[in-house]
Amino acid sequence: MVQQTYQERPINTGKLIHMLSHQLKRHNSESEESSDLTHIQRHILNYVLFESLGRDVYQKDLEEAFHIRKSTVTGILQLMEKNGFIKRESVEKDARLKRIVPTSKAEKRREKIMENIRATEQRLETGISKQDLETCRFVLKRMLQNLSENEEQQNEQ
Repeated sequence: MVQQTYQERPINTGKLIHMLSHQLKRHNSESEESSDLTHIQRHILNYVLFESLGRDVYQKDLEEAFHIRKSTVTGILQLMEKNGFIKRESVEKDARLKRIVPTSKAEKRREKIMENIRATEQRLETGISKQDLETCRFVLKRMLQNLSENEEQQNEQ
């Protein structure tokens, strides 16, 4: 009996997404020099570094971007602040609102992060047409929306 590779055998969608996510995590952890940040902290720091170039970033943005609860984001941000990667600054229009700002320690990572993102994206997209990539992105966004809507409905009940 000849064993099929993962490319040949049918795999359900959730499992395939999980496998891809796992590969991305492994690839990203191999390209990260230091282990002073957890996987989710690295993602959040990347988000803050790049989004803050064009606008203010708040905790609510992180909750929405990463689909994680307020309490989880709060804990992550507290650790990141304690370790010197971000600081939270009051906003003039509303003192209760805190803008998340990368520190100089975080800023030193920006170019290396950009190189890693470009290389990973290039590797992911190798051999895939632009039309197929657009279709893939559309479908993945729709799946995310489906799950988010389902979660919201469950929370309302």
